[in-house]
Order: sequence, then structure tokens, then C-alpha cells
Amino acid sequence: MNALSPDFGTLVAPDTLRIERVLPGPIERVWQHLVDPELRAGWLAGGEIAAEAGGTVALQFHNATLSGDDDDAPPPKYAAYNGPMPMRGRVLACEPPHRLAFTWNEPEDGSAAREPSNVTIELSREGDRVRLVLTHARLASRDSLLGVAGGWHAHLALLADRLEGRQVGGFWRLHTRLEAEYDRRLPR
Repeated sequence: MNALSPDFGTLVAPDTLRIERVLPGPIERVWQHLVDPELRAGWLAGGEIAAEAGGTVALQFHNATLSGDDDDAPPPKYAAYNGPMPMRGRVLACEPPHRLAFTWNEPEDGSAAREPSNVTIELSREGDRVRLVLTHARLASRDSLLGVAGGWHAHLALLADRLEGRQVGGFWRLHTRLEAEYDRRLPR
């Protein structure tokens, strides 16, 4: 796995990160890894994502299970994210097999105590490969941006490993290295 490749995400606005990857196809296979809860649980989180705009997103993260026993403990600030962790949102767009957009981290009680961010994942064919463009917008702070950048970069590395049939590396070990690198690369 070459997770520290030059393929780092970039800021496209002060509160918006974009990460691009070229993955093995076909596009329908990559789409299944986005929407099938069992496949998605192997690289990101299980749980449901409704197949229509306005539907519910109910992801269940369990980062400790992503890479088996060969991983570091999470940094103290992420200790709560190692075990089962729910994340709620709602689908903004679902256009199989090209576009999935949803809110990220909506308050469960519907209050406006925190503003959710938005995730858009776009897939396009490139021969027998698939270009994935992930955009995470409306990030409230630099700390949020760093966590999201390291997180998405690590999760997408796991997705690439799964699609390529490679051994999956340690999620937390990777996330920690990536977050530190994003801290050096992104503006303060």
C-alpha cells in the first residue's frame, strides 16, 4: 500500500477538501462498495444509506475492525472512534453508478447545535479503471479538516486495497501518519 503517495487531497475552498483516486473497475463494482453495507464495512462503515434523495444515512463505524489485529491504538483524541460509533445524515443525491451525496454528522435530535458537513462522491469511467472524486465540504474548523483529510485518505487507501485484492494495512497507524502530513501541508 502506498498511502503516503503524492495523491493527497487538496483544498478547493477554505472549508472543502477534495481527494481523487483511480481504482480498478468496473464502475458498478466500485459503486457497490459505496452502497452495499457489507462491502462498505470493509473499508469505511457498515449501516444503511438510502437509495433516494431525502433518505436516511445511518452509518456504523468500527475502525478497530477494519484492519484486524495488526494496528496501533488510536490517538487519545480519537479513542471514542475506535469502537462502534454511529454517524447520521441524509441523502442529498443518489445517481447510480455515478454520484452519491449526503450530509455528514447530523445531530440525531435534529437540533441546530452543530451544522453537518456534506460529502459528495463522484465516479466516472477511465477505460477499465474508475476515477473517484470525493469532496467533503462545510468543514467547521482546521481540526475538523485535518481529521477528515486523514480519515478519508486512510479509508480510501483501504478501499483501494480491497478492490485490488491486497492485504489491508493498519487503519489507525495510517490515519495518524496521514493526519500529521496533512497538518504540515494544509494552510494554517
